[in-house]
Amino acid sequence: MKPLPLQLRKDQERRLLAGHCWIYSNEVDTAATPLKDLAPGQAVEVRSDHERWIGHGYVNPHSLICARLVSRDHARPLSPALWVARIHDALALRERLYRRPFYRLVFGESDGLPGLIVDRYGDLLCVQLTTAGMERVRGEILAALEQVLRPSTILLRNDTPMRELEGLIQGVEAVLGDPADDLILTEQELDFQVAPRSGQKTGWFFDQAENRARLARFGVGSRVLDVCSYTGAWGLRAAALGADEVTCVDSSLNALERVAANAERNRLGARVHPVQGDAFEVLRGLRDDGRLFDTVMLDPPAFIKRRKDEKEGLQAYARLNRLGIELLAPGGLLVTSSCSFHMDRDTFLRTVGQAGRRAGRFLQLLETGQQGPDHPVHPAIPETAYLKTLFLRVLPGI
Repeated sequence: MKPLPLQLRKDQERRLLAGHCWIYSNEVDTAATPLKDLAPGQAVEVRSDHERWIGHGYVNPHSLICARLVSRDHARPLSPALWVARIHDALALRERLYRRPFYRLVFGESDGLPGLIVDRYGDLLCVQLTTAGMERVRGEILAALEQVLRPSTILLRNDTPMRELEGLIQGVEAVLGDPADDLILTEQELDFQVAPRSGQKTGWFFDQAENRARLARFGVGSRVLDVCSYTGAWGLRAAALGADEVTCVDSSLNALERVAANAERNRLGARVHPVQGDAFEVLRGLRDDGRLFDTVMLDPPAFIKRRKDEKEGLQAYARLNRLGIELLAPGGLLVTSSCSFHMDRDTFLRTVGQAGRRAGRFLQLLETGQQGPDHPVHPAIPETAYLKTLFLRVLPGI
């Protein structure tokens, strides 16, 4: 079926011509192309108000982001051949970067496949279809993944809240094979048991792998605090680098059980101590007990998920970082992260700096990190550059 036209209002193509691929509902000329006449996920040809052809995409009239461009080549419409080509391109990058098949294979817009996330765990693929457009071609996407990678197992982790915004049902479903809820992943010579079926997101946070590897450069000292530890990737890395005592804090008992199991698996159990509780409450308790650490690592979930959460989220980042700073011995290392794409790097650094001043400490920024190269940044889409990790030395106030 030939794609229907989607016509933009006057001067609304500028952002798209600069490389972005999102189209908002208020940018569409609904008199020329009524959105209500289009079905969620339907393929469209995007055109300017003066009939300039812009690209192939798909539409969702019920979403604020009502359309996404997928192809700017008139001869390459949305099709099984396009999905195969894009997945081949994505795989070629990851095979250049990684010796082992553990990484994010497809990162949405940055890999030319908006609405598709794929994490690879060897022969298992965890797939998220986050938009109506990708859901509509679900069968074609899964067939393309099988053709390119020949996996033994494919698990759909369609339990992300992003699907709700698109009017899609959430759920978890095995579509190939029978995936167990535990597998072993190797990162920096450490083995971790991860839960692709029930774990957070798709079971692992590949985006921080490069930043965790950076710890070796700075040294972690003897006493380490890992806050929002999940299954212990940061904390176990610190223990492997020589820390004598690593305290891992998380609100999830299940995650902390995996921390303990992963520590034992790597013969680090005697040095890793899980603590369950709310991060803010645990940090306040440690401060009141007079505890000090040589390294504090803060890797919380996104406090700013929507623009309207910005004020409250900034306050949460400030409180968390101040507590972390107050728990550092003089000259200690603060490793602090934000995965809120609504807060840019400069705002995050300024927030952490203010937290340091309020704690009466002097901070030195040593290095900054972002998500790893298996989460490439689209130069025209700032939303794809979401992860900020700061490595700071904390000194007495001067």
